[in-house]
Amino acid sequence: MSLYTLHHTPMHHAPMQPRQHTLPASLQQIRRTQRISQLELSLRLGVSQRHISFIENGRAKPSRALLAAWLQELQAPLFSCNEIMLQAGFAPLYSEAPLDDPALAQANRALEHLLSAHDPMPAIILDTHWNLLRMNNGAKWLAGTLMPWTRELIGSAPINMIDLLSHPEGMLKQIINLEEAGVALLAHLRHEALSQPTLTARIDALASLLGQRLGVQFLNPGLHRSPAPTLNIRYASPFGEIALFSMFTTFGTPQDITLASLRVEHMFAANRETQAIFARHVGTQQQETPS
Repeated sequence: MSLYTLHHTPMHHAPMQPRQHTLPASLQQIRRTQRISQLELSLRLGVSQRHISFIENGRAKPSRALLAAWLQELQAPLFSCNEIMLQAGFAPLYSEAPLDDPALAQANRALEHLLSAHDPMPAIILDTHWNLLRMNNGAKWLAGTLMPWTRELIGSAPINMIDLLSHPEGMLKQIINLEEAGVALLAHLRHEALSQPTLTARIDALASLLGQRLGVQFLNPGLHRSPAPTLNIRYASPFGEIALFSMFTTFGTPQDITLASLRVEHMFAANRETQAIFARHVGTQQQETPS
């Protein structure tokens, strides 16, 4: 596989798919996903169940105010809210500014603080499609150490994390506990694909590679041990084993689709040996970098 297979991924959102669903179908789907009955929704919105039924069957059209309240009650993702408003013939509810837009300056300062404060341990910013948007020094060092061929790509081309995992020379090749980590990661990605179907092709490629490398053990979930409280991913590196676990930070009340799609993954050392490796190799680089 050419390295250029990693270059052609969008930095922000994938192009919107043609709308194949009508407004009634979209409203039914989002309500059923939340497992809320028409009666419960009608009580929350202060309208009759009959009116809810008529709207979901296409026999009546909601007002913009009712539709906005409807979507808020169902906690619909921001991008879904915009799509459904457009289906109804209304203007979108939420903006979708580029990450470098001046309107997002405050959010950008918070993101940069999270990245720099976490050094020397790795931290990265991902969007909802798993595009890698930014990295701190620890993450750059980790990527360059585990996959030296990515050094020419980082900072110069869009990179998708799922592509990095499924690349023949990617991160999976360096994972020591692949049976445990691979199964957990694939389950997590498949769950995300329920709300982001555009991930499916990439996840299928990853599942195929995992199947090739793990065989029957991977295909039979019953053979796996009960999971630990945190998943420690162990990597083989020239400096010894690196063991990490992750936490995610998201914006609490985003009012912009771009911000709603972002998450910061903070990686923490699972043992003292890993902590020492990053302190020695990344901490030293930071001290030598002029301010």
